[in-house]
Amino acid sequence: MKIFNAITLFGGLAMFLYGMRLMGDGLKASSSGTLKKAMERITGTPFKAFLLGLAVTAVIQSSTATIVLTSGLVGAGIISLRQSLGIIIGANVGTTVTGQIIRLLDLNSSGTWFLQFLKPSTLAPLALIIGIIIIMGLKSSDFSKVGQIIIGFGILFSGLMNMTDAVQVLSDSGIVERLFSSLGQNPLLGYVSGAGVAFVLQSSSATVGILQAFSTSGQLTFGEIYAVLVGVYLGDCVTTAIVCNIGAKPEAKRVGVVNILFNLSKSALILIVVAILHKAGLLEGIWNRAIYSGGIANANTIFNLSCAVLLLPCVGIYENMSHRFVKDEPVAVGKYDEMLDALNPVFIGTPAMAFGRCYDILLVMSQLARTNISRAFGLFTQFDPGIMAQMEEDENYIDKMADHVSNYLVQISATITSHYHVEIMNYYFSAITEFERLGDHALNIAEIAMELHEKDSTFSEEALSELAVLWNLLDTILNHTSEAFRKQNLAEAHKIEPLEQVVDEMVNVLKQHHLERLRSGTCEVFNGSEFFNLLSEAERISDVCSNVGVATVARALPEIKHQVHNYISMLHSGRDEEFNRIYQTAHDEYLGQLPERG
Repeated sequence: MKIFNAITLFGGLAMFLYGMRLMGDGLKASSSGTLKKAMERITGTPFKAFLLGLAVTAVIQSSTATIVLTSGLVGAGIISLRQSLGIIIGANVGTTVTGQIIRLLDLNSSGTWFLQFLKPSTLAPLALIIGIIIIMGLKSSDFSKVGQIIIGFGILFSGLMNMTDAVQVLSDSGIVERLFSSLGQNPLLGYVSGAGVAFVLQSSSATVGILQAFSTSGQLTFGEIYAVLVGVYLGDCVTTAIVCNIGAKPEAKRVGVVNILFNLSKSALILIVVAILHKAGLLEGIWNRAIYSGGIANANTIFNLSCAVLLLPCVGIYENMSHRFVKDEPVAVGKYDEMLDALNPVFIGTPAMAFGRCYDILLVMSQLARTNISRAFGLFTQFDPGIMAQMEEDENYIDKMADHVSNYLVQISATITSHYHVEIMNYYFSAITEFERLGDHALNIAEIAMELHEKDSTFSEEALSELAVLWNLLDTILNHTSEAFRKQNLAEAHKIEPLEQVVDEMVNVLKQHHLERLRSGTCEVFNGSEFFNLLSEAERISDVCSNVGVATVARALPEIKHQVHNYISMLHSGRDEEFNRIYQTAHDEYLGQLPERG
């Protein structure tokens, strides 16, 4: 029958690990926006960084996730390595909160109704019931995350109770006693065992939880498990260091190295102090006494908190040592390469942070494209090969950014489930395409100016005056587009479509004017074709702005997302008063600026 008890034990372990993962994912998803803001605003004070690391880890219940995110922020240049050190130490303390929750196993059947309520046998099914009611009864994505957290909590305790039941049966056979007795006689073996299990499970909280489940047998003592507990710290940080090193910059890798150095120092400090206290006879009262779930949770917290207090002043030493282990790499030559490096895989598990990095790059793409359009129009009055070369360089950056952000969004898409995050991802994919097109149109206009320059030809003064008015109008619509995307500003987005119609009308007027100049011989035939090409590019720029504006409105008003054509038709039909007012004002302003024709 022992094999069936072992199956029950490992089945309970599977439920426990899944419950912890489910609860942690829900907590990270629901708090990722706040988490991002908090970690980006961290000050240089180690103590405040320590408190932040403790608080964040207590919330998301994963020191690995906190430290990996910190590594990504360091790699992105958002915080410095020195600022991250306090977070690392705080995260190691914050992870002990899970053990304090699990200590509810210590509650017995006696006591008040309130204690009965807190028993895992009551909390687990109650959490499952409440969680499923929230998920099935409330369709909001925010409520769904709350339901996920509560169900994860219920599954965690259900798995814990299954492990406890299996351990109770196994303890009757003496297996548990013999296993941990051998570890108690050899602290090194206990240390290695704790490190190995934590490395395999990739969670110190889960490993400590298993110890707490075994403790219900009443056969574990402090002398048998303290070395196992200390070994857990090393096993967990090795996993973190490996993740921090995947595709990371040197500063990000140093975060993982500092975590290992801190945990090695912590392990050595605990083992030495415990050995000294034991030799001095100061631990006789607890050394061979049975230790239960609450005792393990307390020992874990005391070990981590004491070491944090003692070692926090040593953060400078850890920083210097990390520079010895991880050497600097040559600085990237591209001026935007550091920003592209911020698209770090470690952020993918926290969508708010991953999307934040994409957003930063999309803003730069938008600004580069707009600057290039301004430069391109300027080339018709004074052609400068240096400006042309700068435009081509920036266009290459726009294309490079588009490729990197697209690939990063594809990676994010494999992990997100929230409808809200899917909407952001689709909006960003659309923005990538549109901003890249703006850059292409800018270069097309510049090439028209270059052809005129190479043929030693120019537009007439009248044509240049008209182009200046057209550029003013395009600059206005580009400004509204930039603000609409940057702030998700509906008021700015609503101004784009009426201006796009004014651009179309101005382009038609300028075409007629240029045909008259061609007929009168004021402009050459070659100039005429190039002028028409230029007007087509201007019209396409306004179309791109329209696409961004409509996408911004559709994101805020989902009811028009699948009726975009009808929405645009309604606006242009004159049935929207705001559209009509903005259109008429812009029409009178910009067409009124066109030079009078003789």
